[in-house]
Amino acid sequence: MTDPLRPHPLLPQYYGSEGERRRQVVAWFDESAPDYDWMNQAISLGSGSRYRRETLLRAGLAAGMSALDVACGTGVLAAHAQAITGPSGRVVGLDPSAGMLRQAGGRGVRQRVIGVAEALPFPDARFDLLSMGYALRHVADLRSTFSEYRRVLKPGGRVLILEITPPEPGLRHKLLAFYMGRIVPLLARFGRRGKTSEVLMRYYWDTIDTCVPPAVILAALTDAGFREVTRHREMGILSEYTAIR
Repeated sequence: MTDPLRPHPLLPQYYGSEGERRRQVVAWFDESAPDYDWMNQAISLGSGSRYRRETLLRAGLAAGMSALDVACGTGVLAAHAQAITGPSGRVVGLDPSAGMLRQAGGRGVRQRVIGVAEALPFPDARFDLLSMGYALRHVADLRSTFSEYRRVLKPGGRVLILEITPPEPGLRHKLLAFYMGRIVPLLARFGRRGKTSEVLMRYYWDTIDTCVPPAVILAALTDAGFREVTRHREMGILSEYTAIR
């Protein structure tokens, strides 16, 4: 069996095994779900919601289409997809965290399913677009994840993956590490979930800082059978991966 292509190494300061990682991350997200939106606003300095909508439009999402938002979290991307696809479209938000799905329901995401990226509970060739916003770092294996993505997309369907890519070592990297690795977790501690939200935000930065480089993600998408695999960058640190089935 091929070894999993992890998006980042196991981080022993947080867990000791892959199974423990999955359980721990879901527990963090379940508990910190009420704080998650304002923490993300702090990370993006208030620009995250608008940017997500723009990425969906750039990826070609339009009225009447079907879309799956994997690891939908509190439903920001899925809610934008619903607004774009309109009443004739269909949008499904999928996440392993029941707490996050409750928040997504409060945002108005109508169809919500518990599940993971590596084993999508949908038939083949079901969706026109599959999106994933800032959660690729939380999958266990890029190969099985991208294979599943391709399976559930219709021929000609598109995948859209949003991630944060830190700058090369230097001043900009140090500034980003200070803000996301220290300031944001400190702010998160003052939320309703306190210490849990703080730990989750520290983990968030550590996974960003140790994530595989963009070339590995692009190669994994190509190896999964996608074509026209590209990466678009915004603000120097936002990576927007797109590909066609």
